[in-house]
Amino acid sequence: MNKNLILLFALCLATTTFAQVGGRATYQFLNLLNSPRQAALGGKTVTNYDYDPTQGLFNPASINPEMDNQLSINYNNYIGDVNYGTAAYAYLWDRRTQVLHAGVTYINYGNFDGYDEQGNATNSFSGGEVAVSFGHARNVAFTNFHVGANVKFISSTLEQYSSFGVAVDLGLMYVYEDWDLHFALVARNVGTQLTPYDVTIEKLPFELVFGASQTLENIPIRWHFTLENMQRWNVAFSNPNREQGDLEGNVTEEKINFIDNAFRHMIFGIELFPESGFNIRLGYNVRRSEELRILEQRSFAGLSAGFGIKLNKLRLSYAYSKYSTAAASSFFGLNIDLQ
Repeated sequence: MNKNLILLFALCLATTTFAQVGGRATYQFLNLLNSPRQAALGGKTVTNYDYDPTQGLFNPASINPEMDNQLSINYNNYIGDVNYGTAAYAYLWDRRTQVLHAGVTYINYGNFDGYDEQGNATNSFSGGEVAVSFGHARNVAFTNFHVGANVKFISSTLEQYSSFGVAVDLGLMYVYEDWDLHFALVARNVGTQLTPYDVTIEKLPFELVFGASQTLENIPIRWHFTLENMQRWNVAFSNPNREQGDLEGNVTEEKINFIDNAFRHMIFGIELFPESGFNIRLGYNVRRSEELRILEQRSFAGLSAGFGIKLNKLRLSYAYSKYSTAAASSFFGLNIDLQ
């Protein structure tokens, strides 16, 4: 059975070769961050292997017995009037079946005023999307490897248009307990639209993510390193707002080189006092910083910070992410131990 799971994971990686970065696929909300902890660490962290069931939404290989009877509820006051949130729960069925995981991700785009092609007011409308997932993970016998999968059912309604789709996430994780060192590889959103908005079947936002993390010996710090969008090398673009012109009218575009592309795949994060009742989290997302920074002005784009507090059977989390001088978001989370 374990060999079949690994083979299925490899085949899905090999056959899913299309690249998707913002605007190239539908259901983009699937790649939003799942929790304040993940947001504070810069985003897309896939290596946490502990009590937090929301980690299973992003990397199903992280589903483990420590999540048993843990319920997590998270809410993000996103940009503008957009709000989204997640909820996740894990249950240890028995020693053979191990842990079953369920989760939901939703987003509400708010209300919009409708107008026709002549500019006349029509009815107001709203938009929202939701994904319900079911996941499971298993340890590869006699190894430190863990494999897992999520199945997601996706529903989207935008004005009078609606769509339905299905996707799976596939995760592979290596946990070396002697060094408290974790490696993870995740293929996310492998799937298809079953019902399109109109006629055309659109692609899903497939993404390949690699991560590594470790708690330092004798130092209460856990570092996190993530490579996002590994399925697509060229994630950088020449920003037209950074073009430079001379007196003769010649325009020089922003230069994007190998180093620029390489670093824009990287996310860095650290947790201070990761195993205590109070911890501090810091993150830096390079691609977000480069895409949203303003030249000759300090905007702190790409930086994020947060904290977690444990109160008996409750864990409270908060994260603040900076996007630009005009945009930031706050993420709130509550983890409840139901045992």
